Amino acid sequence: MSLKDRAKSYGIQPDYEGIGSKIHEAPEATLEALLVAFGADHMPPLDEEPTLEAPKGARCFVPGEGRYWGIALQLYQLRSDRNWGIGDFADLAALIPVAAAAGANFVGLNPLHAMFMAAPQNCSPFSPSNRRFLNPLYIAMEDVPGFDPAMIAPDLLADLRAGDLVDYPGVAQTKLAVLRRIWGAGADLPEDFAVEGGEELYRHALFEALSARMVTEGHGAGWLSWPAEYHDVKARAVQDFSAAHQAEIGFHIWLQYLASRQLQALRELCADEGMRIGLYLDFAVGEAADGSGSWGSPLVLPNVRIGAPPDYFNEQGQDWGLAPLSPLAMAAEKAAPFRALITQATKQAGALRIDHAMGLWQLFLMPEGASAAEGTYARYPIADMLTALAEASQANGTTIIGEDLGNVPTGFREVMEACRILSYRIFFFERDEDGFIPPEDYPREALVCLSTHDLPTFRGWWRGDDVSLRHGFGFISDEAAADQAEARETERMDLLDDLTAARLLADPQFDPDDAPAVLTVAVHRHLARAPSRLMAVRLEDLAGELEPVNVPSTVDEYPNWRRKLGLDLADLLKSPLFTDITAAIAAERPKDPR
Repeated sequence: MSLKDRAKSYGIQPDYEGIGSKIHEAPEATLEALLVAFGADHMPPLDEEPTLEAPKGARCFVPGEGRYWGIALQLYQLRSDRNWGIGDFADLAALIPVAAAAGANFVGLNPLHAMFMAAPQNCSPFSPSNRRFLNPLYIAMEDVPGFDPAMIAPDLLADLRAGDLVDYPGVAQTKLAVLRRIWGAGADLPEDFAVEGGEELYRHALFEALSARMVTEGHGAGWLSWPAEYHDVKARAVQDFSAAHQAEIGFHIWLQYLASRQLQALRELCADEGMRIGLYLDFAVGEAADGSGSWGSPLVLPNVRIGAPPDYFNEQGQDWGLAPLSPLAMAAEKAAPFRALITQATKQAGALRIDHAMGLWQLFLMPEGASAAEGTYARYPIADMLTALAEASQANGTTIIGEDLGNVPTGFREVMEACRILSYRIFFFERDEDGFIPPEDYPREALVCLSTHDLPTFRGWWRGDDVSLRHGFGFISDEAAADQAEARETERMDLLDDLTAARLLADPQFDPDDAPAVLTVAVHRHLARAPSRLMAVRLEDLAGELEPVNVPSTVDEYPNWRRKLGLDLADLLKSPLFTDITAAIAAERPKDPR
């Protein structure tokens, strides 16, 4: 059997179709390395290669027949005169009633997954330690039983609130110090919470306790940097640590209890305020290779990372640094690991966005030492994955949105539609040879938005700042940057023509150096006319922000996931721009009676 045929028998694609229908051949070294990682020397190949088709009966839950809208935000960005330097669940509780009164039926959040508490500077919510659990930094301290304001110096909080960037290490140190005092004073941890969380919750708490100890001893927070005797969860050294640190492990279980209880209270608040959908949560495509989710898990592929092939935005491709679950294990277990993950993720979500939804079918993988240009796709048991997703969606009444951006395989969107997974349509990308696709031509089964966390704000897009950033970081060539800047000029003119034709603008003359409020309001109302089930408006655009929250493929070159909003939340919710945009959307998408 040839190397290509052997690779394909394990679901590893010897070649793939990239952007522009160009066929890319995977290097032989990549195929050989992936076969090793897949365990092909001792694991049998797939019984049959998965096919891209919808399984019978796998249909996700969708809300009523209305056209609902909501506000999408990065929770950490919220400023207030009461939080501890990072937006938290109490800030969200202040926003929900105002959003509901404006006509919103949901609030969308960045992934709330558990991060590395011992390395809070690793703050990308899309590179979590564990997708089953929550990030304790979002706990609202005043709502923790046993908290006393005397436990914290007001000056310290003022300093944490003052910065324009979230000081994650400072926030973590301050919150954890007070939470430890409360825990040490005898905080209540219901036994049923720990029992329900089971082995997974205990292992995560054990990981966090051991991670903190390893960092104090000069190691990293992730288990791959620990001494070898701690790599195996069942090793004697780990068991000895567990026996000697029960109180610390209990502390981390308690943090999960607090976060889960506060998030559930927010879901109930959404319902009380008449929101049809409520919390719209985000589910990352993978986990960090050295996090608690992969620690001791035989399901994670060793020495392999998830990424994306070269495209319009990055000519070198992207390395996301995430560890994939084994396609072979997923096939052998009928996607049981994914079923457990997605069942947990939908419990508190009225809607759930699946980041990089194509991962239900295939993921772009790179073996250790290979670049994104040298990666290739591997197939997953999509029928089992979709069945698990649909069953969790129906059981918990959760609407599923699939982020179908980038290199979308032919036929994938048809499978999504058959399973009632809503497509994710971004206005900036919806173009054909005639210009922007009219909102009335958008699909019904979709969530629409102007932009998302990996893209510029509306003001930034209008100015072309995203093109300048990509060029400045070397992701695109001089020629590509010039082409994209020229294309943006055309896009601006097309947008003005469309808004004028829609009678949303009286004067289509605007300065390319910035987008005035009247233009921002008009484009939101324009998109709100789409027949699509859902529409999300970014809080950054409601606040008139300019800078992006994230520039993909950067790490330390740009302050990703750290920028706070320029306005305090209370002021933002009373601002003319917030009022005008939400009123414009509500006029096109009125809130239906319960």
